[in-house]
Amino acid sequence: MKRVLLLCLVPALALPQAKPRARDLGVPIDGTPGPLDAITDVRGVEVGHTTLISGSGRLVVGKGPVRTGVTVVHPRGKDSNDPVFGAWFTLNGNGEMTGTTWLEESGILEGPVAITNTHSVGVVRDAILQWQVGKPGMQPWGLPVVAETWDGRLNDINGFHVTAAHTIAALDGATSGAVAEGNVGGGTGMVCHGFKGGIGTASRRLDAGLGGYTVGVLVQCNYGVRQHLTVAGVPVGREITDLLPTQPPGTSDDELGSIIVVVATDAPLLPHQLKRLVTRVSVGLGRMGGYGGNSSGDIFVAFSTANVRVYGDTGVARVEMLPNARMNALFYATAQATEASIVNALLAAETMTGANDVRVFALPLDRLRAAMARYGRPLR
Repeated sequence: MKRVLLLCLVPALALPQAKPRARDLGVPIDGTPGPLDAITDVRGVEVGHTTLISGSGRLVVGKGPVRTGVTVVHPRGKDSNDPVFGAWFTLNGNGEMTGTTWLEESGILEGPVAITNTHSVGVVRDAILQWQVGKPGMQPWGLPVVAETWDGRLNDINGFHVTAAHTIAALDGATSGAVAEGNVGGGTGMVCHGFKGGIGTASRRLDAGLGGYTVGVLVQCNYGVRQHLTVAGVPVGREITDLLPTQPPGTSDDELGSIIVVVATDAPLLPHQLKRLVTRVSVGLGRMGGYGGNSSGDIFVAFSTANVRVYGDTGVARVEMLPNARMNALFYATAQATEASIVNALLAAETMTGANDVRVFALPLDRLRAAMARYGRPLR
């Protein structure tokens, strides 16, 4: 009998991190993290994962090995029916994020954001609709926002192993609190700069004089080539040139992956300001060595939890807006939290062997320490 491991990982119940995170190591990324250093530092945000790991050895389409899953982010929690202002941006569009046409038009994000593998976008989208119409008080229609990155190096991606039940489990299981990172959820089978990638998260909290607002980021990182990997200004990818993934037939070392980034804030921003904010993800990605290559899908979405009950025909809606002149600190926080989220994903991820015994190695902490020290940036 084939052994199947199915993990529905809920942030508040997640196992303690087995590895240190960026702030534990003193990785010199600017800004002040929130208490959890996670997207859930933005009040109301909940995250859920369903992780699918089963099988080993030779790839048999439809049977495995399976290394995939789904991750969901609820802007105001799974029990809320109060949409949020939102916006999206694509640095390079070789990828998919559904629901963005209406998001661009309306400026409203009407439900959760989900992330999965490239070939599971449709089933996850439909499952969100099924979940919404089955909950009392939820709107009876929608255009869900679902994004993807490609995990076909490690996973039987053409086997379509993510189901509606897996998506609903992540939706129902999402909570606030600490967020599981690395080989979890939609990030289970992902590769980042030639190391094992996956889910990462971080936050930055502004000083009281700047409003005390929080920016939280969650990434599903599956992008980049080794030589470009940079951590806090140190060319780590040029220092660690071995431990490259074994290659399945027909693949190359060119930048073939993608990254999806979700940005949350409690700052009172309108949709056009969130559009400005979400573009700054590109700065953090660039600091890590991401260039938005031709075959990369670098797609980002942002939302604000500040203005409540602005959706629907309720007469004249009265909203708050932070002046544009006060947005610089939020721009910096978005770039910083993006950078830290990617580092956290790399630090949390474990070496994984998948389909056809392809192996992707974890970033070795001892060699990261050595590389950082050589450039005068020692870690704890």
